[in-house]
Amino acid sequence: MSDPLALFSLPLFPLGMVLYPGGALTLRIFEVRYLDMIGKCHKTGAPFGVVALTQGAEVRKPDHDTPTGDGFALEMFHAVGTLATITEFSTPQAGLMVIRCTGMQRFRLTQHQRLKHGLWVANVSPLANDLAVKIPDDLQVVAAALDNLINTLRARGLPLAQMPVQAPYQLDDCGWVANRWCELLPMPLEDKQRLMELDNPLVRLELVNDLLERSGIAN
Repeated sequence: MSDPLALFSLPLFPLGMVLYPGGALTLRIFEVRYLDMIGKCHKTGAPFGVVALTQGAEVRKPDHDTPTGDGFALEMFHAVGTLATITEFSTPQAGLMVIRCTGMQRFRLTQHQRLKHGLWVANVSPLANDLAVKIPDDLQVVAAALDNLINTLRARGLPLAQMPVQAPYQLDDCGWVANRWCELLPMPLEDKQRLMELDNPLVRLELVNDLLERSGIAN
């Protein structure tokens, strides 16, 4: 089997959250380092990479004592992230972009560097997508709880664009159901990252089931 095709000089967007494949992400872009990058991605249809921060903030902060010597606080992030593609794009005012993205394939950084204006770019190796695994009978309660949540939000008249879970719904698929609960459940960022990195979608769903049982959501 051949190795997956590597991506070179992929622009990165370090965030204080974890993007899962199939997940929705809305961003307000105002930093100079991202305005040009997002504009080019939108124009060409190219993806960018979302990685979860381990140190630093989403917006660059001045720090004249940083060891990098560039006058800005140190930024560090996890080595596994998710490709994001732009599905909605608007410029409500000069110097501001509002975008909505969808999480696609996971990737692992093989090399990364920060450019002079602060933008991170990386060479990455895509990771295999989750295998389609049907939800076993003993975990159907997890899918049922998610279905109930979706129907409840619909009944309340929540606009489709604001729904935390976006169609098409795949309520019979282990990876899709597990990913949606991982996005919804309150848990430390490190736990969300570990669950996203798991290669086995069934194991991910089993761990989500444990979390739901402890919280009383799925019993």
